[in-house]
Amino acid sequence: MLAVAALSAVAFFADRINGGLARDARQLLGGDAIVASDQPAPPEFARKAAAMGLKTALSTTFPTMGRATDEQGGATRLITAKAVAAGYPLRGTLRVAEAPGGAEQELAAAPAPGTVWVDAAVLSSLNLKVGDALLLGDASLRIAKVLVVEPDRGAGFLGFAPRVMLNQADLPATGLIQPASRVTYRLAVAAPGASDAPVRAFVQWAEDEIKARDLRGLRLESVATGRPEMRQTLDRAEKFLNLVALLAALLAAVAVGIAARDFAGRHLDDCAMLRVLGQPQRRIAALYLLEFLGVGLLASVLGVALGFVVHHVFVWLLAGLVDSALPAVGGWPAAFGLGVGMTLLLAFGLPPVLQLAQVPPLRVIRRDVGALKPASIAVLAAGTAGFVALLLAVSSDLTLGLIAVGGFAAAVLLFAL
Repeated sequence: MLAVAALSAVAFFADRINGGLARDARQLLGGDAIVASDQPAPPEFARKAAAMGLKTALSTTFPTMGRATDEQGGATRLITAKAVAAGYPLRGTLRVAEAPGGAEQELAAAPAPGTVWVDAAVLSSLNLKVGDALLLGDASLRIAKVLVVEPDRGAGFLGFAPRVMLNQADLPATGLIQPASRVTYRLAVAAPGASDAPVRAFVQWAEDEIKARDLRGLRLESVATGRPEMRQTLDRAEKFLNLVALLAALLAAVAVGIAARDFAGRHLDDCAMLRVLGQPQRRIAALYLLEFLGVGLLASVLGVALGFVVHHVFVWLLAGLVDSALPAVGGWPAAFGLGVGMTLLLAFGLPPVLQLAQVPPLRVIRRDVGALKPASIAVLAAGTAGFVALLLAVSSDLTLGLIAVGGFAAAVLLFAL
């Protein structure tokens, strides 16, 4: 039970951490997938996304100069303008304030037409305050809020310049988009429900469409294919959690093997008495097999329940490092815990127990007869195969699993010398 609890606790915690990382990665991306281009994407992309039931949001990002009015001194500053349409952001929320350093509030909306949200650096460098006018090209837009956090800003060159966010409807009035302008157009798509199957279908369609029509300047970004810094973070976190699970699996395998052999050693005399009373080996083996499987299944269920409780302790202990709003745990860790429990039982616990059926009746009068024997080659091969399968399943990585198997085998040989 404790072995299953340890593995289940790690599995529950890893499942929630991976879910939280994937959720946050989508927030950093601004959606489940992005069609980015240096020219407006063909309208077929937005229509196809809508036909698949996906939500869409358009944004246009480009560097430009922001200027204060002559009455405010006429200062200028290089900024990054971002025009967003209704529905932005699809993932995550914006955090804004009424004044620099003021109380923050979360919003999932675009600025109202005729207004802009700006970084605090824009206000300080242009000597402006909330409510003043900001000149962008030919348009004069009122500063409505201070932009504190923008989830999908990114880490590129344009991300370092102070941000000015405006409504997509105000973009034509600025006159800033010209044929030679350096502009990034982004069409974000997101699934309305929990399933990401529509997003995968859209990404596949978009990739085929880009190749078939040879659309230059268009690229697809997702958690898997775009933003390499997010992919690296997810990969490293997954490997770390897999290593923790591997360590738990190794300890669990050893614990189950020791416990099963101790159980068998304490029941040798009972089995010898059953043989004296005329019970055949097959019946004794079936009796202990059913008992072992029943107790093992019950222990696995209790271990999964205990692991579910313990994983909340992990979250509490790491509250300063882990977002408390982690997604709900899925059903896979519970099924995995039950499967691991039965695998450990069959591979490491069952062989010593099945030897109980081979205890001779003579042990009743001679205690030196019928002691547990070393496992046969066939039993060792079956146990090794189960152990390798367990490590490969826990690691979710062939290379990592084989390294763990090799390391464990080397340790066994070292201690056997």
